[in-house]
Order: sequence, then structure tokens, then C-alpha cells
Amino acid sequence: MHQTISQLDVLPSSVTTPSYDRSALKTRIVHLGFGAFHRAHQAVYADLLATEHHSDWGYCEVNLIGGEQQVADLKQQDLLYSVAEMSPDNWDCRVVGVVREALHAEVDGLDAVLDAMTRKDIAIVSITITEKGYCHHPASGVLNLDHPMIQHDLQNPLIPKSAPGTIVAALRIRRNQGLPGFTVMSCDNMPENGHVTRNVILELARLQEPALAEWIESSVTFPSTMVDRIVPAVTPETLEKIQHQLGGIADPAGVACEPFRQWVIEDNFVNGRPEWEKVGAELVDNVLPYEEMKLRMLNGSHSFLAYLGYLGGYQHISDCMQDKSYALAARYMMLDEQAPTLSTKDVDLAAYADSLLNRYRNTALKHRTWQIAMDGTQKLPQRMLDSVRWHLSKNSQFSYLALGIAAWMRYVGGVDEQGQPIEISDPLLPLIQEKVKGSAEGHARVTALLSLDAVFGSDLPSNSRFVSAVTQAYDSLLTNGARKSVQALVKTY
Repeated sequence: MHQTISQLDVLPSSVTTPSYDRSALKTRIVHLGFGAFHRAHQAVYADLLATEHHSDWGYCEVNLIGGEQQVADLKQQDLLYSVAEMSPDNWDCRVVGVVREALHAEVDGLDAVLDAMTRKDIAIVSITITEKGYCHHPASGVLNLDHPMIQHDLQNPLIPKSAPGTIVAALRIRRNQGLPGFTVMSCDNMPENGHVTRNVILELARLQEPALAEWIESSVTFPSTMVDRIVPAVTPETLEKIQHQLGGIADPAGVACEPFRQWVIEDNFVNGRPEWEKVGAELVDNVLPYEEMKLRMLNGSHSFLAYLGYLGGYQHISDCMQDKSYALAARYMMLDEQAPTLSTKDVDLAAYADSLLNRYRNTALKHRTWQIAMDGTQKLPQRMLDSVRWHLSKNSQFSYLALGIAAWMRYVGGVDEQGQPIEISDPLLPLIQEKVKGSAEGHARVTALLSLDAVFGSDLPSNSRFVSAVTQAYDSLLTNGARKSVQALVKTY
């Protein structure tokens, strides 16, 4: 039998391992979406709480669709996995021990998942399913009734496929059994993610059974959260480095991330919660100012660098930061075009922008521009378009935002500046491809992509100032390429 991470005594002393009694943990949180971000963020907070404050809050991890291997790997090694914090000169590794169960809906069966979600002790169901997992229209935040999984869940409420459908099904069982509701906590990058989650769940429940929606409204809370930690997709190179940290023991469930972490949580829990504030989380009444700040300044500049970086031939965000024009452009965009739109009070936004740029310079991170460029239709509304609307209403400049949006359009055209195909990953890909194929390169392409009302709504495509700014930026990308377009824009400032 080969050695696994579960043999904690054979790991190097430099690795932090669980010092608490794992058998004393209770499964009190079911988490949907056992991806890299959750492993490196919320689960680490729980691990710190158990280590430093004897918390007994444990996780049941669930993947509904995809990620079968992650769950299988976790089960193979006694539900332990490692998190490596990467800085250019040092890697710190810890083994996380707060997972008590792991399930996959397609492997273990949906019934096993619903059983886990309907146990008396479950107080929280948390989710990291990415924006597209909510089956909503990103521009409006409402449930997408045409979504194939939602259509299935409306016809088959007891055997759902979507995450919202699974939560509604679990809540139905809890109500029928006289159990209390639980808190549904979104940890995905969306403004007012708690409100989006609430709207989607309530609308689906209402369409299935109005009385259930009423029960959910009075028995379930949906706190908003803001999460921040850069977690690049795991590569074979990452796993090799983690194996080296673990003294030669492989951990296929391991994940690597930056040292920085932040979590701001609306304190609105119906059935108890861990004392996250003891390990650095901020519990607040209103998360929105923090969310807006992070989505527009961090995520917005990330998307800007991702599209223009990819088109300019930069593979990683840290590569973009070696280009002085790109680094300046990201800073100008954050401070001149995103910061004025924010409702945040008493935050030094220039210091925040500079701290973000320093994080982007972390050469150990290898955060691929291609990874950040994924799912653009789900991200643009909150990262860039909401800010554009603010500028249009104030008649102020948004040249960097316009260039970022044009770069997304150039990117989804599917061919890079060297004539090589781009592998686009987006839930609206068939629709995007239809718009691209049905339009000539240039102004017609911009018009075609602007007609995606799930992304741009009906207001932006009919605003001549917006259309003109994006078309001009798109022309520059076609004529001069990404690097020169960024350079030219920085020079005009």
C-alpha cells in the first residue's frame, strides 16, 4: 500500500497537521462545490478554528456535477488534503482535517446527498458553484427558466439536477419532517450573492409549490459574503511542488494559493454559525460595499488583465505585471474608473489598489490569464458593466472599461492575434459562436455581441456613447493589437 497524506506521522515537521481530535468534529455544514477555491478558503478558516479554538464544526463536502475524481481522491486519503501558500521565496503547507464526509451526487446517489442535507445537526449549506451554477440571468439576477437543469427540476422536483433544485428539495424534506431550516450561504463572486441565491431559490420553490416558498421565506436566511484569495487552477507542476513539500507523498486533492485571505460575512444565520471572527473573518451588517470594492477593483482588473494579457501573449497575471503599461493600466482602471463608483466608506482605495497589484506580482502564483478569462458572460455585468452604467449616468470617462469589454469581444471571436484558435469556456458559448459566425469582423461583430441581452441588457446596446467607446477600442485591438492598445491608452493619461 503506497503512503498517503493520511499517514500524518510520516510528513515533514515543516507541514502543519491537525492537532485537534477529528473524531470530535460534528458534520454541521454541507458544502456544495468542493473545488480549489473552497478548499483554500472557507475550509481553511474552519481548520484554523478547530486548531486554535476547539471548534467542532465539520464539513460534508458535496460535488453535484463533475469533480468525481476530487471526491474519490479525498476518500482515498481519510478526507485529508493539503493547502500550500505560495510566495516567491517560500511555500507553507498545512493539512486540513475538517472534512468529515464527502459525497458525489452521481457516484453516491442523490439520495445520499439529500440525506446529508436533511440531518438535524446541519445548520448551514454553503456553496461555491461559480456564477453559472445559479442558473440565473447575470444581467438581472432572476432565475433562467429556459435553463435545461431548471426545466428538469420544475418537472422533477424530487430528483433535481441543479444546485438551486437540490437545496429546494432538501428544504422540502426538512419542512415535511418538522426540522428547522438552515442558512444558505453563497461564497461565489457575485454582488449581493445572498440576494441572488434567495431570489433563485424562492422563485424555483414558488413555481414548484407556493406553500414551500412561504416556509423557506420564514425559516431560511441567505447571508451575503465577500471572499478573497487568489487560487490558481491546480496543474501537474503545482501537485509536484506540493508533493515535494509533503516529503515525497503525493496529494491529488492538494491545492495552492496566495498567502492573503479575506472573508466578510453578513451576520444573518438562522441556526447558529462558527465563530469565524476569531480567525480573521469580518462579520458585518452589510457586505455590499466590500463586495463592490472587490468585484470592481480586484475582479474587474483581473478580467481586464486576463483578456488583454491573453491577447497580448501573456500566459500569467504575473507576466502582465512585468509589462509597465499593463501594470499602470490596471492601476488607472481601478482608481480612476472603478473606485469612484463605489459606496465603500473609510477605505484607502489607493492603498487597496497597490496591495492588489503587489499580489498580482507574486511570481509563484502562475495564475493563468486563460483561467480568469473563463465564463466572461457571467462575470462582465458585475465586474465592468455596472461601473459603465454609473459613468454613463455621470457623463464621465470609462476608456479602460471600454477596452476591457472590447478585449472580451476580441477574445470570444475565438482567434488570437497570431491567428491561433482560442479555447473559450463559457456557458453561453453556443450563443456567442452564433453571433460571431453571423457577423463580419469589425463594427458588425461588436453590434452582434452587444445583442446578448443576458449580458448587456437592453440599455447599453442602445446607448450611443457606450457603443461608440467599445467600437473604438475594438478597432484599436484589431489595428494595433492588445499591447499597443494598452500602451496608447496609458500614454493619453
